[in-house]
Amino acid sequence: MNVIVAVDKNWAIGLKNKLLVSIPEDMKFFRTETTGKVVVMGRKTLETFPGGMPLKNRTNIVLTSNRSYEAKGALIFHTVEEVLEELKKYPSEDVYIIGGGTVYEQFLPYCSVAHVTRIDYAYEADTFFPNLDELPEWSVEATSGEKTYYDLEFEFVKYVKKH
Repeated sequence: MNVIVAVDKNWAIGLKNKLLVSIPEDMKFFRTETTGKVVVMGRKTLETFPGGMPLKNRTNIVLTSNRSYEAKGALIFHTVEEVLEELKKYPSEDVYIIGGGTVYEQFLPYCSVAHVTRIDYAYEADTFFPNLDELPEWSVEATSGEKTYYDLEFEFVKYVKKH
């Protein structure tokens, strides 16, 4: 399973249910990686998408504790175990955990690859991703090298979990 996330220099990912910054090249990378694949997210993440609608050309799986929640075009589950059971139907390499914070924490133990867009800036934030540099089982496998968007520096970093 994969996780895909954009983090700032403090591993922050969001503020008040919004991304910290929108970088076109990061959005394109996300689309390229996840199109035709399975994306797993929490309800709040789904609700941040245009019209609160699932992402096109992907299997959208939503985890929510709200038992009456419905989203047209998405598969809704209420426990991590239910989601993991559903994910057995798909090749593990085609599954992407896309947030938010709680969903990342719940599924990171099941992931073996992390696609992290690291942004060289510290934003005000209330939601964070675990710092993979501090977790001994994760190591950097590849990096894009520094890229820029206006005056913002960022890079794509691929982490892999040691088995």
